Amino acid sequence: MQRNWDDLRLFLAVAREQSLTGAGKVLQLDPATVGRRMGRLEQEMQLPLFVKSPQGYALTEAGARLQARAESVEQAMRSASTGVVRTRERLSGQIRIGAPDGCANYLLPQVCAQITRTNPELDLQIVALPRVFNLSRREADMAIGVSMPTAGRLTVKKITDYRLHFAASRSYLDAHPAPRTLDDLKDHQLVGYIPDMIFDRELDYLSALDLGRVPLASNSVSVQLNMIRQGAGIGVVHDFSLPAVTGVEKVLSDEVSLTRSYYLIGHADDQLSPQLSHFAECLAVGIRTEVAELEAKA
Repeated sequence: MQRNWDDLRLFLAVAREQSLTGAGKVLQLDPATVGRRMGRLEQEMQLPLFVKSPQGYALTEAGARLQARAESVEQAMRSASTGVVRTRERLSGQIRIGAPDGCANYLLPQVCAQITRTNPELDLQIVALPRVFNLSRREADMAIGVSMPTAGRLTVKKITDYRLHFAASRSYLDAHPAPRTLDDLKDHQLVGYIPDMIFDRELDYLSALDLGRVPLASNSVSVQLNMIRQGAGIGVVHDFSLPAVTGVEKVLSDEVSLTRSYYLIGHADDQLSPQLSHFAECLAVGIRTEVAELEAKA
C-alpha cells in the first residue's frame, strides 16, 4: 500500500504541475525518475494517464478520474498522519471486525496486514459473514456495513463509496456475443445472489433491472466472482475485486454503473477508548486507500 501511495503522490505532482520538471522540483526528484515512475504506473494500470506534448502533460479522461481518487487518498493519508502523531501509543490486545465477505476478502487482508506490521502486539480477527452483525451482543468490536443502522446505541461513520459493474470472463465473451445493451443480458447466463438471503436492501442489485431468472447464485460475492471467472456467465462484481482475478473484464460499463457505500459501525460505549478510536481511524483510512487504488486499476 505504501508503494502505491508513493506512485499516487508522484502522479498528483505531475497532474498539478503539468510537467515532469515542475513535479521534480516539488518532490525534489530528478525529472527522469518521475517520468519512469509515471510510465510504470501507466503500464501497471494499462491506461494512458497523460497526453504528452511540448506544452506539457495534460490529463486524459482516465487520468482525471485517478486524480479525483488520488486526492481523496491524499486527504485520508493526511488525516491518518495527524491521528498517528496525536496517538503515539502502539495498538495492542485483540480487536474483532465484522464485515461482509466482499470487503473481508478483497480489502481487509491488506489493510489489516499493514496495521499489524506497525502494531506487532495487536491481534486482529476478521469475521466474514453475509449478515448484519449484532454489536450489542459483542459479536464484534466494530463492524463494516453497507447501510446506516437506524436502531441501537451505535456510532456510525461513512468510510467511502465503492463501485460495481457487470463483468464476464474473456473465455465466456469469446464463446458468446458481448452484450451491447442491458436488454441483451436476457440472452446470457446470469450469475448473482440468492434473493431470500439478501441481508441488506442496498445489496439487491438485480431486482430493479428486471433481468429474469439467475441460474447460478450464491450468498457469497467471492463465490459469485469465482463462478464468473470460470466462464459461467455475467454478473455484478465489485470494481475493487477485479485486480484480484485474471481474465475477467467489465461489460456494459457505460450502461450500468452502481455505487454503494461502506460505513464503520461501533459501540457508543467505546467512543472514549483511545485505542479503539485510533484503530477505527486507521481502518477507515486503509479501506479508503485500498478502494481508491484498486478501483483505479479495475
